[in-house]
Amino acid sequence: MTLVIIGPVTQDVIRIGGDESHKVGGATYYQSFVFEEFFSDYLAFVNCSDESLVNDFPDLSKVRLIGKDDTHFFINDYPDRDDLNVRHQLSNFAQVPVLKSDLEEILPDDIDAFVLNPLNRYDFPAETVDYLKSFGVPIFLSIQGFMRIPGDEVNGNYTIKLSNFDDLTNVLSGVNAIFMDEAEANMIGMGHDVDEMVITNGSHGSRIVSEDEIKIEAIKCDNPVDTTGCGDTYMAAYISQKLLSKSSEIAGNFASRIASEKIEYSGPYNKNR
Repeated sequence: MTLVIIGPVTQDVIRIGGDESHKVGGATYYQSFVFEEFFSDYLAFVNCSDESLVNDFPDLSKVRLIGKDDTHFFINDYPDRDDLNVRHQLSNFAQVPVLKSDLEEILPDDIDAFVLNPLNRYDFPAETVDYLKSFGVPIFLSIQGFMRIPGDEVNGNYTIKLSNFDDLTNVLSGVNAIFMDEAEANMIGMGHDVDEMVITNGSHGSRIVSEDEIKIEAIKCDNPVDTTGCGDTYMAAYISQKLLSKSSEIAGNFASRIASEKIEYSGPYNKNR
């Protein structure tokens, strides 16, 4: 069973209580570490201009670079070290879309599921999403990128605002599961043509909405260090269990535990830590 995860790799600045570090980031990057541990038959397709960024992935043999003329840049600022639920973000809002033509010659013949990780609404044009739907396999989609628009300019980057995406209904139609936080869920509402909506809320836990609603408790972390990529880690851990035919409740509780373990140290998930 081959899982294909697609989305930008990023250059990130992480500021926590005044301390600053520079790191590789992006949902596909953080997720690859989780899949490496729990669902190792995957390929990661990443779009950026800086090919050196792929060197930080856990297994370079599983990474495929889609070369572009720019790279996503994010500043993740946590002003209060004791409350990592509060984050201020800036982005350059790079326009580096993954096109159907980018994928046609490089996707493997045997694909069992897709994970799509847009970081802004330029990343996955409707034609690309429709092309991936034509494979007839499960699609797991993070909606955060489709909801993001640039706000105020700050030193050449932009604050991130949320806004409804006019074509979101068509994008979501036929997708198996979508992942979002509570702010995004409040904006798009519940009535979409998907099997599951997985909604995270930081230290307040998560919920999974299908025919019923399953509430997942957050697992307390006594020493939170870095929450960047926590939602991406949760998403990958959840998907890894669903692909192994686990129930949504089992998958949610597993994802909560893995996400809690990830925030105890800086960087992506690593079970050896």
